[in-house]
Amino acid sequence: FQRLLEGHVYDVNCCRFFPSGLVVLSGGMDAQLKVWSAEDASCVVTFKGHKGGILDTAIVDRGRNVLSCSRDGTARLWDCGKSACLGVIADCGSPINGIATGTADDSLNLGTPEKPPSEREIGTEGKILLLAREDKKLQGVGLQSRQPVFLFMGSDAFNCCTFLSSTYILAGTQDGNIYQLDVRNTNTPIQVIHRSGAPVLSLLPYQDGFIASQGN
Repeated sequence: FQRLLEGHVYDVNCCRFFPSGLVVLSGGMDAQLKVWSAEDASCVVTFKGHKGGILDTAIVDRGRNVLSCSRDGTARLWDCGKSACLGVIADCGSPINGIATGTADDSLNLGTPEKPPSEREIGTEGKILLLAREDKKLQGVGLQSRQPVFLFMGSDAFNCCTFLSSTYILAGTQDGNIYQLDVRNTNTPIQVIHRSGAPVLSLLPYQDGFIASQGN
């Protein structure tokens, strides 16, 4: 069956299912993040707070909390139950094109929050948030601590990022590089894959490897 989810103004840039498969999260150029029922197409929640178009989203655990990143240079954590912003996880001063969250390797120091996290934060402990930034930087931030964990300089704007495991991550750039990094030591990439100069637009772990889409 088909459902038309209507309510965004301007372009819808990203959407994904919650783990239940019954709820959808979407982000648009109208700077709004919306949660929809896939069963009856109703918009359950609208989050407002970003000052620019939303470029990517991520879901924490089962989805009591969700994340978004925007052209306004911020990544934000939202509480679905109260439809409120729980905090700005990062403010980069440069558009954040892609985000991903994953459980961090135990040996990684994720930093300590400056103040105790809200009890509305569910499942942020021990997680790291990756930020694929327009200013050629890939950043890791402790999701609960909001503290920077690493900053890696790439060859061009980063468009997308993903976790292969708790230690290995991938990120793709506008000039066609795919960086594989170890979060415990991001000084030198494990490998840099360059098939063509076309922008790397999305990355998805698949079995023992990954799938990449490029703009060619």
